[in-house]
Amino acid sequence: MTEFEIDWAREERTGIAEAVLCEGKTGEQIAAILRAADQRPLLLTRLSAEKFASLPGELRAGLDHDPLSLTAFHRYIERPLLGGPGIVCGGSSDLPVAREAQRTLAFYGYDATLISDVGVAGLWRLMKRIDEIRSFSVVIAVAGMEGALFSVLAGLVDAPVIALPTSVGYGVAAQGRAALNSALASCAQGLVCVNIDNGFGAACAALRIVRGRSAPA
Repeated sequence: MTEFEIDWAREERTGIAEAVLCEGKTGEQIAAILRAADQRPLLLTRLSAEKFASLPGELRAGLDHDPLSLTAFHRYIERPLLGGPGIVCGGSSDLPVAREAQRTLAFYGYDATLISDVGVAGLWRLMKRIDEIRSFSVVIAVAGMEGALFSVLAGLVDAPVIALPTSVGYGVAAQGRAALNSALASCAQGLVCVNIDNGFGAACAALRIVRGRSAPA
């Protein structure tokens, strides 16, 4: 009996292909999954540099690994990317999570603009880019600490806003719980939220929104 069973039919059912969470898996397990994938494209998340380095050379050669986001594309076929989604990031410490969302959208064919270091502690930085942000069809807002960016953005744009809290912060920030609670308690209309550090989940939600908006009536 194998230790895994890849859901190759998921994309046909849901429009979003199978992805592999590498956190908690051994290098041997990841290698076995990649061999089973063969020539099929596959997105890997939470693939650390150490686990990537532990893979056999022929498997590493077939991966596009990004050490910042800890994502990797297996047998990815480059294609023209579509625009639409935007990612707005409070600070540079939030970039690994924001980049995971950006890379996930790229895997599915969307070129998501990433605007970084516009946290509301310096509100002028956000307002300087607000016209650009308002052009996005959906906005992923990425922030740790107190998560104030979520409500502020949702009150300034007419696009759906997905709050993506990060574990950035210390003390009462509680590894992202303060930002998560801020998103859940927000009175800004139309703001939705995903789990702490879940860049992949935020990207998949944005993907469904963008595709729904572009579908024929």
